[in-house]
Parts: sequence; C-alpha cells; structure tokens
Amino acid sequence: MFISLLVLSASMANSDHLPPLLPWEGSSTSLLQQQGPLTTDFEISAGVSSPNYADTMAFVDRLVAANPTQFKSKTIGYSNSKRAIKMLIASEQGFFNAGQMANSTKPTVLIQAGIHAGEIDGKDAMFMLLRDIATGKRRDILKKVNILFIPILNVDGHERSSAFNRINQRGPVKMGFRTNANNLNLNRDYTKLDTPEVKSVLQVINDYNPNLYIDVHVTDGADYQYDVTYGYNPVFASESPAISDALNRYFKPVIDQTLAEQGHIPGPLVFVMDKQEFKSGLAGWVATPRFSNGWSDLKSLPTILVENHSLKPYKQRVLGTYVFIDGAIEALSAHKDKLANAVKKEQEFVPKQLIVKRGYSEQPDHIAFKGIAYSKSLSPLSNQQEVSYLGKKQDYDKLPIFWQKEVQHRVEVPKSFFIPPVYTDIIEKLVLHGVSVNKLSGANTQPLKMAKVAQYSFDKAPFEGRFRVSASFDYVPATNVDLDGWFEVSTQQKVGELAVHLLHPEAPDSFFAWGEFNSIFQRTEYMENYALIPFAEKMLADDPKLAQEFDKKVNQDKDFAKNADARLNWLYEHSPFYDQAYLKYPILMSYEENIVIPAQKDKEI
Repeated sequence: MFISLLVLSASMANSDHLPPLLPWEGSSTSLLQQQGPLTTDFEISAGVSSPNYADTMAFVDRLVAANPTQFKSKTIGYSNSKRAIKMLIASEQGFFNAGQMANSTKPTVLIQAGIHAGEIDGKDAMFMLLRDIATGKRRDILKKVNILFIPILNVDGHERSSAFNRINQRGPVKMGFRTNANNLNLNRDYTKLDTPEVKSVLQVINDYNPNLYIDVHVTDGADYQYDVTYGYNPVFASESPAISDALNRYFKPVIDQTLAEQGHIPGPLVFVMDKQEFKSGLAGWVATPRFSNGWSDLKSLPTILVENHSLKPYKQRVLGTYVFIDGAIEALSAHKDKLANAVKKEQEFVPKQLIVKRGYSEQPDHIAFKGIAYSKSLSPLSNQQEVSYLGKKQDYDKLPIFWQKEVQHRVEVPKSFFIPPVYTDIIEKLVLHGVSVNKLSGANTQPLKMAKVAQYSFDKAPFEGRFRVSASFDYVPATNVDLDGWFEVSTQQKVGELAVHLLHPEAPDSFFAWGEFNSIFQRTEYMENYALIPFAEKMLADDPKLAQEFDKKVNQDKDFAKNADARLNWLYEHSPFYDQAYLKYPILMSYEENIVIPAQKDKEI
C-alpha cells in the first residue's frame, strides 16, 4: 500500500500542469481486481503505473502457465538491442501455429500495443482481458475469436522509461519513449522497413493472416470529452472502401455501444487545424502507407487505429481499451462473413489509376463534437494569446471538419514492374510486404517504359534516418533490355495497390521517395575538355540532326550560349560516353496498350 501511495503521489505531481479533469467513474471500474490470481501490476498500483520489460515478460509467462492449453508465447523477433519481442497466442482449441489458425473456423484478431512505447495502454488492458480468460471469467472470448497479442512492440523505447517523456499525457507514472533505440519511429516504417520491430509484425501478418488488426496508441493535441477515439481511412479516401464501409456499418455501432454502456465516450479520430483556436475546425486525417493503418488500407487488411485521449487518467484509458477490444471482438465474431466479403472484393479489384497524394479541402464538412470549453489570454512567456482548457463541457452542433478530399496527384497503374537482380534488398522487402514476385528467364517481348528524373529535390534535413527525395519524371521507352534474371511484380494481385505505392517513383512513400535509389543521382565518370571537343566535332559532323539541335539551342538560349560548361555538358550528355544510368529509375514498367502517361502538372518539386 505504501508503494501504491508513493506512485499515486508521483502521478498527481506530474500532471499538475495539465488542464482540469471532468469527473469520471464508469462502470468499467468493476473490471478491476485488487487481489487474487494474476492481478496485474497496473491494478496493484491503483491504475497509475505499468510494469517494466522484465516484469511484463514475466507476466506473459504467468498467463501461459495459468492456461497452457489455450495460451502460448512466441518470440517474433528481436530489437537491435537484442531484446525479444514476444507475442501471446490465445486459442480455445490450442491452435498455436499459423497453419492451424488459418484453418480455424474462428476469425483471428491481432492486437498490438506499444508501437510508441510511452503509449502503453493496450498492454495493461489486454493483460486484464487475458487474465479474465485464463481464470474463466471470460470463457466466451475464445469461443468467438483467436487472439494474437503483442504486449510491447517497441521494446527498446519501452525501457527508456521516465516520468518526463510525454508532457501532455496523464500517466502512467513512468512511461517509455516514442522511438526505438535507433531513434526511429516504428509507425513511420511500414513501407521502408528499416526496423526489426516492424519487420516482425509484417511477418506475423504474412504467417497468420489475421482478420482484424488493432493498433493501440495514445493521442496528443487538444482537450475534448472523448476518452477513446479510433478510426480508419474514410470510405471516400480509402483504397479499400468496402472494408471501410463494413467497419462503419457493422463494427462502429457495436464498439460505440459497448463503450457507452461501460461509461466511456467513444469519438472520431481527428486532430485540430489550429491549436490556438479550436473553433476554427478539425483536421480529418487520411493515413498514408508509412503508418500501420495506411499500409493496411492498401493491403486490404481491416485495421483500426485506437487513439486514447492523453489528457484522461491512465486508469480510465486502460479500462476504455479493455472495453473497446471487447466490443471489437464481439463485432468481429458477429460480422466476420460481411468483413470477409469486403476483403475479398478489395483483393480482387485493381484500379487503372491510383491516388498517391491528397490535401485538405478548402470547404469543410460539419460534425457534432463533444469539446471542452477554453479561454485565451496573453502569455508573458510566448508573448501571444495562448489556450487554457477549463475542464467544462462544451458541445458543438456543427464544428467544421476539413477532410483530405483534394486529389493532388494520381498515377497510372502499370501492368507490371521489372526489378534488376542487383536489388535483392528490395525483393526481400517486397516479399515481407506480402507482394508476389516472379523471377524471369528468357527474352523480353513486351514494350517497357523507363522513368527518367527531370527535376529533383532532397529534403534539407533527415527524416526517420533518411534524406527523402521528391522528383518529376519523363517517361521514355526502354529498349534492348535483357530481362533474364530480373524480377517481375504484377499489379494484378491481391496487394497490387500496395505494390504500386512501393515501386512507383511518384508515390510519396515509395522506396524511391525514401531514398533507396539515391545512387542514381551520383555521377562517377566525367570528361576532360581536351578529349571531348575533338570527339564532339566529329560527332556533330557525322550527325547533322544533332548538329542542328545544338545550333538551335545556342541561337535560342542566350544563357546557354554564354555558358561554356553548359555547352560542353550538353555535348557530353549526347555522346556515347555519358553515364546511361544517371538519373534513370532502374525499375522499369509495362503498361496496357495505348496508355499515355500524363505530364506531372500537379507535382511540386
């Protein structure tokens, strides 16, 4: 008890700077137990702390020991610090391997906690739920679903624990860090796959093929009444709209009702457009594929991103997560066939064009929203008007919400991509993404297109450990290419849309944009004027058409005419000595006949 009081005191001290709370005492508090078998560290602390890595793994072992016929733990990977990433598998029939689970008549739910290790609500909530299964209180759960549970994904960040990691979050008393030991954000790694943690998750998805993926976070930003917010890409912006529609129609009502009955307030996953003026409206976010839910949208894997409200007490958030997962399991059990039909529909559909970049619409929609009253006053520290939330309800009947409805860029979907055999790392990542890859043998008989960089710009600072690049392209025929030993990736497959986002150089989360092909921007051979000039004289004499093109550029471009280096570089570029791979994207594309690739008028460089 003395330890619990110390923990509680520290928790209160570390939240004195946060806005006042609305009173809460939901009926979900009945889920807590104070003593008895498998009482969690969270419960022992009166709902204010979360166990460290060693104690977390010990509790996983205790759960398995309490119910070995239905629970099993498995190491799915290791962090770069060599900490094991464990997953608990729960199955009524003891179906623990991937093949058994795939043949089960029950749907499988994958629940992931701690991708951001400070946002650890899902770990303690699931420990309570699994305890209730193990002790017989919730025998019904495994009659409905199989469970895959990752208690901590970011195991290294979890151990960078402090009471001062998140200034705007109420508990737990000590929490982990957002990024991993390499300072990489795991929820920005779903396309580039730089981290062993996310690679482990993708392997689990490939092996077990879950029917529903739940990724539990804690949000930041403004204050509002909702304690559990969640979402997925909206139907209008989803690349799997049938799945999004099924989640809206069949899952959301069940989850919302379950939460409301237990005293929680479910809300939409939104952010604010202007943190200094909440009334100016909300930002309706559409996840891109670097995020778990954006990647899953392209994968046609039904995924719900949970964002508990950071300003609510830890106990309230954990209990809300328990209730949320309970509701999601109920919905999955009741509507598994409807969801499976939506998945099948999306896997069979291959678009001719794909939207790769969106922007916020200028005109908002409007929604009812449960906000918190606020005032503004001049801060002597910032010397500007700052917001203070007052801990009082303020309901908005029609609050503006700006969705990312503006299509800023779309691409034509190739029939296939062709990858040179030297890019084995790209092939390995594609396979991990679940993309089918075919190794070619023999001669090529189809017309191919090459993307040649026209303009490009590198970011001025690294992002997620990489210097990203954006570019515009000219598309030219690729001739005399021997594809023997190359790899073909057809877009006519279940994850064809994901393959396009990974391999099309114009996609903002493609391998190209993340810098996998930055070597094409290097020139490794140069010319000397004394060698180039006599060669160029003969080259122009032998090619009157080229000579005419050179003369025209000299006569029409005064800057070019006065710039000796520019003139000689032009001649060098048109000589056979010029590096034929420079600024050329090495992955080739084939298209259906008569496809014209439009100019990139909407691409900003």
